[in-house]
Amino acid sequence: MESISVSLILLFAVVVSGTLTRLSPIPIPPPLVQIALGAVIASVADLGVSLDPDLFFLLFLPPLLFLDGWRIPKEGLLRDKGVILELALGLVIFTVLGVGLLIHLLIPSMPLAVAFALAAILSPTDPIAVSAIAARVPIPNRLMHILEGESLLNDASGLVCMRFAVAAALTGTFSLTDAVGTFFWVAIGGIVIGVGVTWAVMQLQRFLTRKLGEETGSLILISLLLPFAAYLIAEHLECSGILAAVAAGITMSYGEQSGRASAVTRVRRTAVWDTVQFAMNGVIFVLLGEQLPQIASSAINIVRETGHYDPLWLIVYIVAINVALAALRFSWVWVSLRFTLYRAARSGYEFTRPSWRLVAATSLAGARGAITLAGVLTLPLTMGDGSPFPGRDLSIFLAAGVIIVSLVAASIGLPFLLKNLHVPAEPSHQREEDEARIRGAEAAIKAIEQLQHDMGEGRADADLYADAGARLMDIYRQRIAGRSKTGDDAMLARRSEEIERKLRLAGVKAERAEFFRLAKNRKLSEELMKKLVREADLAEARFSGT
Repeated sequence: MESISVSLILLFAVVVSGTLTRLSPIPIPPPLVQIALGAVIASVADLGVSLDPDLFFLLFLPPLLFLDGWRIPKEGLLRDKGVILELALGLVIFTVLGVGLLIHLLIPSMPLAVAFALAAILSPTDPIAVSAIAARVPIPNRLMHILEGESLLNDASGLVCMRFAVAAALTGTFSLTDAVGTFFWVAIGGIVIGVGVTWAVMQLQRFLTRKLGEETGSLILISLLLPFAAYLIAEHLECSGILAAVAAGITMSYGEQSGRASAVTRVRRTAVWDTVQFAMNGVIFVLLGEQLPQIASSAINIVRETGHYDPLWLIVYIVAINVALAALRFSWVWVSLRFTLYRAARSGYEFTRPSWRLVAATSLAGARGAITLAGVLTLPLTMGDGSPFPGRDLSIFLAAGVIIVSLVAASIGLPFLLKNLHVPAEPSHQREEDEARIRGAEAAIKAIEQLQHDMGEGRADADLYADAGARLMDIYRQRIAGRSKTGDDAMLARRSEEIERKLRLAGVKAERAEFFRLAKNRKLSEELMKKLVREADLAEARFSGT
């Protein structure tokens, strides 16, 4: 009963954080609000939350990594694969070595392996953490796609590096040759398992759907269980469950392109996963805020053991680590950009040299978030001999401080850097969209003609089918005519469509308001009202583009 109460309190805090974030006159990243709410909860109530690292890792990381892989834009990932790989792999190793050595230099009492583990878990970035800023000071689409692609891959590479560092801390031994060989084994094995499990589940799901029909609830539950299945199977076979979860998500996204799932399943599944992502991200940060006073007290004691009796040294450590992370990231982005421009020049491509502000924005947008926090909370509680894991609470406190400082820095710095920033023009997809809509309309006309002929053949009322088909086909022919125009005619047609969209939205909202009024006055049954309101809701979602 106590666990249920704690879970409800945490979820309620997540709901409150969303409201407070929207009420704020300045763009504040939701994680900062959630950490503050967690601290408030800790000040008024002792929830007694005890985090089991393995359970925490299993509960939070597989679904979040799976969702990242599922929703990442694949086109942008492939287009900018060079830059993304340089950031997600090269920068992670650069960060682990540079920041790990710095942490050990600042805090000699923290073993080098633990310092490397902390640096590894600080390397993943989280573009979701700066989404509140991006909503008010838009980040260029291509930069956002690069950040999302980097985040997907460096989540995996950072967590895998952390696992190796933790293993070295527990065993006291490390062999680079063995580590490289093991890394390739666990990485390839994890990816193969993630792809294989997802492919097998999707094939079984399609077979059952063909034989028995589609059940929306079951398909949604399967999507929720899939990341856990891939993770647990990979871990059981001593491969990377992290990469298995990511590979499962990417495979799921390609499998979805078959279009076999019904519209109802896709809409409801998206809503469920949006809720899961919002709740899990929020609970992680509320938990941090709730644990922060206890972690800070333990971190102060550890710092005093180093001979620094002033707790302000903790702030010095946090600032120093943030400066190191920012400097390493800026240096790597600058060198990576120069290398990319050099290759482009060698290949004969024309390019516009980006502003230094774009490089700085790319560096500052690499804020730390949920994956970093979830990862550091999974550090072992004890060593193999039962003694406490060295520097665990200090690592958690430093990671929390880095997250907070990086988010505050992004909140202050990104609006300044992105204001009136000139970025290279991105290719327009309007022609591609127009062509797709034309092809879709042509396919619709062909299907309507065929079905109209089949349904009306040999019937006395065949004219009814012909009239209904003609009305529908006229709508699609108008769409083809509008999307086939070019130049000023195309702009005029799109403006007309926008006007029509706004008028339709106004009409749908008026319809729904009238349905509610009729039901309130007992002139419409509740069951019928729900049916009509649902139709209006779907129409509004369609015309509002959400």
